[in-house]
Parts: sequence; structure tokens; C-alpha cells
Amino acid sequence: MLKEFKEFAMKGNIMDLAIGVVIGGAFQKIVNSLVQDIIMPAISILTGRIDFSDMVLQIGSASIKYGNFITTIVNFLIIAFSIFLVVKYINKLHKLKELGELATEKLDRTGKIKQKHEEKHKEEEKEAKPTTKRCPYCCSEIKIEATRCPHCTSVLEEQKEEISD
Repeated sequence: MLKEFKEFAMKGNIMDLAIGVVIGGAFQKIVNSLVQDIIMPAISILTGRIDFSDMVLQIGSASIKYGNFITTIVNFLIIAFSIFLVVKYINKLHKLKELGELATEKLDRTGKIKQKHEEKHKEEEKEAKPTTKRCPYCCSEIKIEATRCPHCTSVLEEQKEEISD
């Protein structure tokens, strides 16, 4: 069982998650400091209050600390917006990668289509060239490469030389 737990703990996803939690904790401290030390004092200047954390609504013996709640909401909004920007950037990178793969695939397909077109064109060219000729002696149709007529056995050397010129 200990071996199974070790395999589970050492998998890439678990390690990625652990690293994410540690970095997230450090990021949260940075955001808390930004909110408490910079943003909330700036807001307090506008509202005339010095410290939001001291804002409390007293009802009987109960204290409702809405100042801390406002600070926590601001923290959450900043963290959520930061994560949104990171995810948006990562998605953009994935789209660029997919577009690059698509373009490569399209180029490959275009190359194959071009190659098929060239092969078809060569075949058409071969088909366009005459494959037979007439024997000048017996007027029968014979293969263009023939040097002797199979019907009348006449020698056709002169014609072959004319064709190759």
C-alpha cells in the first residue's frame, strides 16, 4: 500500500498540483499585501475612513465585520482577474500552437494535392503522346517503338530516326 501511495504521489499531475498550491499561496500573500497596503488605503482616502478592517456594524452584542469582508472581496477579485489573464494567455498559446499544426497539416495536404496533380498531369502527357504509327509499306498500325513492321516485315529504321529528332 505504501508503494501504491508513493506511485500516486509521484505522478506528474500530483506534483503539478502541489507546485500550483505553493505558488498560489505565495501569490495570495502578494495580493493580500497589495490590497491591504496599497489599494485599501487609497480607497480609504476617497471614503474618509482610515482603516477598513476596523469597520464593524454593532448589533447588540454581535459584531458584523463588513470591513474585513470588503477587503476579502477585493482580494478575491484581484486573484480571480489575475488567474483569468493567465488562463487567457495559456489558451491563446494553445490556439497558436493548434493553428501552427493546422497550417503545417494544410501545407502537407497542399503538397500531396500538388504532387497528385503533377502525377495526373504526367499521365495525361503520356496519354497525349502517340503510341502507334502507320507502316509506310502496308499501312497497318504498329507500335511507335517498332523498327520492323510485324505485318509486312519491312525495316522502319528511317522513321525511328525521324521521330527521335
